[in-house]
Amino acid sequence: MRTARLGTLTVPRIGLGVMGMSAFYTGAGRDEGGSIRTIRRALDLGVTHLDTAEVYGPYVNEELVGRAIRGRRDEVVLATKFGLVSHTARPGPDSTPATIRAAVDGSLRRLGTDRIDLYYQHRVDPDTPIEETVGALGGLVAAGKVRHIGLSEASAATIRRAHAVHPLAAVQSEYSLWTRDPESEVLPTLRELGIGLVPYSPLGHGFLTGDIRSLDGLDADDWRRTNPRFTGGNLTRNLRIVDEVREVADEAGATPGQVALAWLLAQGDDVAPIPGTRRVNRIEENSAADRIRLTPDQITRLDNLTPASGDRHAEADMAALDR
Repeated sequence: MRTARLGTLTVPRIGLGVMGMSAFYTGAGRDEGGSIRTIRRALDLGVTHLDTAEVYGPYVNEELVGRAIRGRRDEVVLATKFGLVSHTARPGPDSTPATIRAAVDGSLRRLGTDRIDLYYQHRVDPDTPIEETVGALGGLVAAGKVRHIGLSEASAATIRRAHAVHPLAAVQSEYSLWTRDPESEVLPTLRELGIGLVPYSPLGHGFLTGDIRSLDGLDADDWRRTNPRFTGGNLTRNLRIVDEVREVADEAGATPGQVALAWLLAQGDDVAPIPGTRRVNRIEENSAADRIRLTPDQITRLDNLTPASGDRHAEADMAALDR
């Protein structure tokens, strides 16, 4: 597989978001053995960039990853996140130095490792200056517990302030054919500063695979049942996106999901998406997207798609973005 550069960190162009194995989606947590087989198959295919977080579960997702990579740690670029679980009993996001110190030690223990390759602030903490947070992260780098640091869903202004304290390797934000938000300010800022972009939900929470045309079959507690893009008529309106993606896929001899990933990969060598799955056949499909080469006309057609109807999160969660 080709590689991408996240600052000075090299990763495979396609990684694996592990969240859905433990939380939020239909079937999460039901088949630990199958999830471990999927992670290990990913490593066999060169999909060695694994992304988790302490809040997924909470905690159980990191434990799952730790079990899956036992004996293969040196093959993995291991990423996890802190900041949505407080270790100081403070309500809301907590990125104080005290929480960071407790969080990293817990993550290292659960992951069964002595270092984290990429450690992200999960959401910007409005009550803790970013300079204070990044200063604490720099201390973890100096101590050898963390190799590289990043932010998630941060504004361009916050990225600049953080990077001035300690170099950021990556920023993780939602980016896909139905979420183009980073293109206006964040992505140009990252390129100016030499920081990579890690798109999460690059398949639109599964929508861009073409397999979801209604909410039938989703568990009652599946997060998508309350997501604005899947409700209130927006799901039907958004089918136009996946229908166009399917047309391109038919031309390219690929699946819709592969085309959605190939479009992201065409955005630059500093973009490294982390599609999530629990299934071996899907990780094989996703990894093969690295071999898809879209034509200039196909890329233009996809570029010209109107992004999805509906906010990408509920109102309360939207307030935590782009800080």
